[in-house]
Amino acid sequence: MNTKLSLSVFLGLLAGGLGFAGSAQAFSFQTNLLNEDYNPRGDVWLNSVEVNGNIFSNFAFVDRADIVYNDPYTGGNTGAASSDMGPLATVGTSREDPTNEDIVTSLGNNNLNSIIDGEDRGSFAINVWFDRRVDNLFLWERGMNSAVTVQAIDGEGNSLGNTFTVGRNDWDDAGFAITTLEIANTRNPVQQVGSRGVSLADLGFDPSVRSIGGIRVSAAWSESGGPGDDALRAFYNGPDWKVVGAAVPEPGMIFGLGAIGAGFVASNLRKKANKA
Repeated sequence: MNTKLSLSVFLGLLAGGLGFAGSAQAFSFQTNLLNEDYNPRGDVWLNSVEVNGNIFSNFAFVDRADIVYNDPYTGGNTGAASSDMGPLATVGTSREDPTNEDIVTSLGNNNLNSIIDGEDRGSFAINVWFDRRVDNLFLWERGMNSAVTVQAIDGEGNSLGNTFTVGRNDWDDAGFAITTLEIANTRNPVQQVGSRGVSLADLGFDPSVRSIGGIRVSAAWSESGGPGDDALRAFYNGPDWKVVGAAVPEPGMIFGLGAIGAGFVASNLRKKANKA
């Protein structure tokens, strides 16, 4: 069943008494594809996501980007973050030294085989903004073996809240696999994709904050040779990622759902009173 319930409202209800495992530790979701018989070398269209049996398809996509920092590309496996897409994909772009516009082209669509590819030995920080306000984030990572850090930003790119890192072992199996131009001719070109959801609570916001407009996505690499560098390198390991936001519904819709929520609580109270 499709629902227009705001994902933040839904997750809040779960945390408040329907068995959600906490509000500040990311959440699992199921990826539903439009083309279940997809070719991992082609377009892999996102249709909806499912959280605890509830289906959401009201997405917000990246429509603006600003590369804060990206290790320069000098040939071979250098640089940090590049635009990448499936060899047979029809939406996306492939560029080793991407511009802001390339980042938008890679992320601003529902093709999960149009991604940002991170090199193992690279550091990047990229600000992205969505075409609508969002209340939760859906993240995918090809290979399920890399970490990625996110933080909310304002319209000018200033940091808000706190950073939140999805660790390299934190990914759930998203149920599909892809390959892209950058790895199509390697020994293991087709790789499984992982997924994880990030809430506003994960990003350090209290319930009074209902939405954000953008995030900074980053990964780190260090060449200094300090004792923590090996762990840092192994931890980030060049994430290959895609992010989509859960769009916030119109204010009238939120009000209506709030009334429904109040009715649900009142109904429960009446049932308890009758049982007494």
